[in-house]
Amino acid sequence: MKGKINYLVSSGSTSKNPDSGSLVYKSPAYLGVKRGFDIVFSLICLIVFTIPILLLMLIIVIDSPGAPPIYTQDRVGKNGKVFKFYKLRSMVPNADQMLDSLLDQNEMEGPAFKISDDPRITRVGRFIRKTCIDELPQLWNILKGDMSFVGPRPPLPREVKQYNEYQFGRLAVTPGLTCYWQIQPDRNSLSCDEWFEMDLKYIEERSIKTDLLILCKTVGAVLNMEGV
Repeated sequence: MKGKINYLVSSGSTSKNPDSGSLVYKSPAYLGVKRGFDIVFSLICLIVFTIPILLLMLIIVIDSPGAPPIYTQDRVGKNGKVFKFYKLRSMVPNADQMLDSLLDQNEMEGPAFKISDDPRITRVGRFIRKTCIDELPQLWNILKGDMSFVGPRPPLPREVKQYNEYQFGRLAVTPGLTCYWQIQPDRNSLSCDEWFEMDLKYIEERSIKTDLLILCKTVGAVLNMEGV
């Protein structure tokens, strides 16, 4: 599925603030610097991590054959645009088919889905999730412009269909690899509403300083193996 999900987010460098209805504006200078950083740093990272990614792909195929080592999924980006999202596969080949049977075990309120001890996760998958290595292919999404290093995580189309008007505000900016939620030490105990509150807070506060601070704290979270 490609194209857009037609929702209420605005275009350009402004978005509607769900609280006040006012426009959140970011200067072209900030947006230009942010995009420039995304292009240069994602390209460097792709060069550095190409061989490790290839080795991990081989390990994934050996551990869990039957599906490609790179998992591709439709996600919703800025202004409702649907794009192809890439991850190292951390689940069994039929994970998507198993989802419907697990929905009643969802531990999060709202549209997002998450359960502890997900039976679909493979042995290698648990390690690459814990270390966040499974996210490395999203460097390609960042280079293409589908994503940024910092921004709200891109949701699934089925999740967006459950959004209320307030939650649609998350789609007003380019989604990211990390944001406020990812650097919380207790993030898995936070509710969906608290998660979305952090994303909307980031949209209002975003700046070069904020982005760099989030990136630095993300490195700490990765080194502490605070992934899921």
